[in-house]
Amino acid sequence: MVEWTSRLAILFLCLSLFAAPARAAETAPPEARALIERQLDAFARDDAEGAYSLAAPGIQALFTDSETFLAMVRRSYAPVYRHRSVEFGAFAEDGDKIEQSLTIVDADNNVWTAIYYLARQPDGTWRTNGCVMVKSTESSL
Repeated sequence: MVEWTSRLAILFLCLSLFAAPARAAETAPPEARALIERQLDAFARDDAEGAYSLAAPGIQALFTDSETFLAMVRRSYAPVYRHRSVEFGAFAEDGDKIEQSLTIVDADNNVWTAIYYLARQPDGTWRTNGCVMVKSTESSL
């Protein structure tokens, strides 16, 4: 009986050690989540300069000033610009790139999936590098 209990304890310990990294990998790095939250907050405050400053240089090159960038977000990414709720979902990290999934409920209770693309900059900071949105057939009601 003692030997069986010892083996069970060792098995449980081994399973716990292997399971711990999998649980830790379910959430994005805190700096990635914080970056997206800061940009969403800047959109909510109509802080064009704040939102623009969090975009990667390639995005800034496409939209040469903060007001043009914010106008594009208003027009093409309305659920990101104004939303009722945001829930962070799955993410994938590959070196200096992160893909972060968000579930967004817009002002009309439509559900969207947004995939944010982040890129690590030479100075080590992360910046948003694009976003793809897909409207769900679901409603939040």
